[in-house]
Amino acid sequence: MPVVANSIKFGTDGWRGIIGDEFTFERLALVAPVAAKVLYDTYFSTVGSRTIIVGYDRRFMAEDFARAVADTVSAVGFDVLLSESYAPTPAYSWAAKELNALGALVITASHNPGKYLGLKVKGYFGGSVPPEVTKDIEDQLSVGVPLAATPGKQEKFDPWPSYTQALERKVDIAKLREAIASGKLTLFADVMHGAAATGLARLLGNQVKEINSERDPLFGGGAPEPLPKYLSKLFEVIKTHRETDKSGLTVGLVFDGDCDRIAAVDGEANFLSSQVLIPILIDHLTLRRGFTGEIVKTVSGSDLMPLVAALHNLSVFETAVGYKYIADRMLVAKVLLGGEESGGIGYGSHIPERDALLSALYVLEAIVESGLDLGEYYRYLQKKTGFTSAYDRIDLPLANMQVRSRLLQQLQTQPLTEIAGKAVIDCQTIDGYKYRLADKSWLMIRFSGTEPVLRLYCEAPTIEQVHQTLAWAKQWAE
Repeated sequence: MPVVANSIKFGTDGWRGIIGDEFTFERLALVAPVAAKVLYDTYFSTVGSRTIIVGYDRRFMAEDFARAVADTVSAVGFDVLLSESYAPTPAYSWAAKELNALGALVITASHNPGKYLGLKVKGYFGGSVPPEVTKDIEDQLSVGVPLAATPGKQEKFDPWPSYTQALERKVDIAKLREAIASGKLTLFADVMHGAAATGLARLLGNQVKEINSERDPLFGGGAPEPLPKYLSKLFEVIKTHRETDKSGLTVGLVFDGDCDRIAAVDGEANFLSSQVLIPILIDHLTLRRGFTGEIVKTVSGSDLMPLVAALHNLSVFETAVGYKYIADRMLVAKVLLGGEESGGIGYGSHIPERDALLSALYVLEAIVESGLDLGEYYRYLQKKTGFTSAYDRIDLPLANMQVRSRLLQQLQTQPLTEIAGKAVIDCQTIDGYKYRLADKSWLMIRFSGTEPVLRLYCEAPTIEQVHQTLAWAKQWAE
């Protein structure tokens, strides 16, 4: 069956599909050379290089798909540096910048279930390319790229050493290693069978207690996404540890499939999303590291973020959902930190890319230097700002794209004035529809751009109010 170019679409971070159905060697052989050409057309005048980094995660046949990318890209005349092992996506973004490449093509489906694979496109600057670049890739798929008279060179490289050395320079690595070695800090790392495996041990030593470290393309029957429903093993090992050892600080860090998203579990086995971690990081990096700059958050980020930013006289810039919008801002403004509610956090002192291993180091530094459990640190910030809230999100599958269109038209033509018995006082439309309600809560309704899925986000003073509002929104949609 011929490849249908116009059915290949890039979402908020890359092109993804079910292996053997949407994501095939044939389709990848069409997309990869075009992506390389668009990187060249867009960035060659800045970089002066014809090199493309090719990397991959630990998914089913990821290394085979990466080799196919390397072969098709070199066949149209580009030099290729092909990773000799799996590595975090941010390691390839770092390599693109460090090695003066046009960009990186990374075989990964990030946090999606095991039946998916995909392709992320990174620019020479070390971050996701902007929407206009992926649009160019889509537009040129029907044209393709001719084979070169002389193929480009292919070489293997190890992405880990340069990347981990760069991260070590960002923190007081000796203090973190000493805290773990002395027993002041017990660190569990749930790598969710993904590309974060070995990462913290490389940085902090073999006393890091890594779980779910073996390669499993089925991800234990779930998905490599840092959400409580996938973390039963981590919750259990932390509870068991605290029953036998109450001394020192304990933390669990969670990484998604390609190690660009992070979550945490505190010493009491409570789950902490990036809605909690970002305010802690803002406070730590400002207070103890003296960092300054703008805070960039997506429209779905917690209201605690701007309140903590205000404590340190930092401005806040809000974007649509998707880290590439944060990355765009990081390229034109002095940014301290940019983060999204789904776990992606990046730093102006590094590359314009979400980086879960660097976030992990900063989180550990915040714990070690404050002497506070992560849960205690969060409660301290809530008290200091006078703001207490709970948050949750549900992704609601819709029957088809027609249902999506009907609901979207309904929101446009019949504006909501009341939600779950509470008056709507404001509606933002940066990305979807974010309704601020009379009780200082908010509900955000946002549609996936590529599949019939409705995403519902809510922050409210209590978890009961969150669940009540989300239940109302689910009923409205159905």
